[in-house]
Amino acid sequence: DHRTTLLVSGTGEVLSPDDDVVAVGSGGSYALAAARALLKHTELNASEVVNEGLAIAAGIDIYTNDHITIEELGK
Repeated sequence: DHRTTLLVSGTGEVLSPDDDVVAVGSGGSYALAAARALLKHTELNASEVVNEGLAIAAGIDIYTNDHITIEELGK
């Protein structure tokens, strides 16, 4: 649902992040760090944070694609 963020680990554990932000994949750590900083220090909405966080990750990690498609859950 659009209010709850959960992550299923590789071992099947269901995790709830402390700050409602998750990232996966080779550039996940970079995208997560960027998203956390953007959420804390800007007024960007969720879609903008995702776009900027992934763009930052793509600039750092050669395995992160910079062709971004964002899909939002309806309310």
